[in-house]
Amino acid sequence: MDITELQAYMDASPFIQHAGMMVTAIDKEAETLTMTMPLKPEFERAPGSGQFHGGPIAALIDTAGCFGLIMVQGHGVPTINFRTDYLRPAVNTDLRAEVVVRRVGRTVGVVDVDVYDDNNKLIAVGRGTFGSQGG
Repeated sequence: MDITELQAYMDASPFIQHAGMMVTAIDKEAETLTMTMPLKPEFERAPGSGQFHGGPIAALIDTAGCFGLIMVQGHGVPTINFRTDYLRPAVNTDLRAEVVVRRVGRTVGVVDVDVYDDNNKLIAVGRGTFGSQGG
């Protein structure tokens, strides 16, 4: 899938569309993908704080990882498990997720996701496992 097809696939999901997630770069040969998500008031820990709640960050990691595998395989994949480690607060910033597909096996795919703020500070890291046969 190219970047336009991936974005259209994402936009078909009301949740992803509402979150404002956008694919900004792909490299099929290197099996990497970059995705962004804006800060929205609904994503704040407390009203007016400008600080991301952890839930939307985790959703970005899950979604970005999933679409990294979709880019490689060309079909949807179910999440088996993913982990998020929060390293610092994300305040008054949009987020950028950088995905590296580590392995696509017969039944399971593994990805790593690094999440950065607008100043290129590492906010969170994640690893996801996904069913690689689709679902």
